[in-house]
Amino acid sequence: MKKLVLFFILAIFIVCSGFTLKTEEEYVKEFESSQVDMCSTSSTKSYMSYKSITSRGSRQYKYIQEYMTVDEETGLLYDEDGFIGVALGSAFGSIGTRYYFTLDTGKILPVVKVEEKSDNDTEGGCYHLSDNSVIELVIDREIAIEYFGLGKNGLILSGNFNNYEGFKGAIKKIELVSDQKIDNSIFYEVYTAEDF
Repeated sequence: MKKLVLFFILAIFIVCSGFTLKTEEEYVKEFESSQVDMCSTSSTKSYMSYKSITSRGSRQYKYIQEYMTVDEETGLLYDEDGFIGVALGSAFGSIGTRYYFTLDTGKILPVVKVEEKSDNDTEGGCYHLSDNSVIELVIDREIAIEYFGLGKNGLILSGNFNNYEGFKGAIKKIELVSDQKIDNSIFYEVYTAEDF
């Protein structure tokens, strides 16, 4: 009987702790963060295939292999805390740096930098010159096609994840995320009649 109860608890934990796009759409900050200067308010959110990162010795490749998981439903990459894998410019620090991007819709996108956009392709290491995207989602293209579909131009969501309701919105605030979890604990002090 104990084994059966333990099995059900484990099954519930696995189901409840997994990444889903729905949990991302309702994300609540879990880590302490500090606001950083914004270099763009772009709403464009382009994408690239994680399979195009092929240099096994690169920080990007190693980081993805060690810390990221491909969501089998959406094709998005995420880490153990639900941060979505993205490519960002050099202005956003090194591989593995995490941010909260707050959109003008109130949505918070928790992202982790798993790829770096070339400085030759960005303005000041911030946004991509060709489409003004700051955020470039790093995805499994085949899975993402099945989930999000192709636009008439042959690109997933017509080449812009801003076309999906869960990612819609212009950048309103950017915060650098620390490793320190927010303490949401509630403490109760117990008093007895003698204390008064």
